[in-house]
Amino acid sequence: MKGKGFALSAIGSGAIFTSEEEGLLFVLSGPSGVGKDATINRMKELGFPLHFIVTYTTRPIRANEVDGRDYHFVSVSRFQEMIQSGEFLEWALVYGDYKGNSRREVREAIAAGKDVILRIDVQGAQTIRQLAPEAVFIFLAPSSMEELFQRLRKRKSDSPEQLATRMAIAPKEMAELPKFDYVVVNRDEELDQAVRQIEAIITAERCRVKKRRILL
Repeated sequence: MKGKGFALSAIGSGAIFTSEEEGLLFVLSGPSGVGKDATINRMKELGFPLHFIVTYTTRPIRANEVDGRDYHFVSVSRFQEMIQSGEFLEWALVYGDYKGNSRREVREAIAAGKDVILRIDVQGAQTIRQLAPEAVFIFLAPSSMEELFQRLRKRKSDSPEQLATRMAIAPKEMAELPKFDYVVVNRDEELDQAVRQIEAIITAERCRVKKRRILL
């Protein structure tokens, strides 16, 4: 997938190429355990020309994660300081841990003409929808609830209580699907297919005659 070029603007009966347009904002969301992290990591591996925002979180780092690459891992006190200073575009308390995305990083990347992608839970997606209704909202879904529950069990990174909470909330998260622009089903062992569909969505959005305008 190639990067963006110049914007085409119609004037009179013809058309001219204008200066580089501002970037788009893509929001990838879905229920816990659906594979948002794996999808983002695969997009990075394939060299998607996107600005990937690294989320801040207070949850413990997992064995296969790297601070600053997968998430910015910070203490609760530091996160709360960032809330007070208005550093987050959106933040939420998710399953007992804080998560948030940098307001400055998103704004600067979009202003520089970069397409930005956020990986957030459905609660965060609702906040972004209020702040930037012209963003492109993609819902990553499992092929079935049983498939989703199996993934949550296999992760083995949650306590029994945390696992039960995630499974109880999952149907409510799935109920948010109609609010999104697109849905991509992430089936077991078919991650690349889901990534190709996201690539098609990005391409289609870049080809719109009436471009989305992201105001933050």
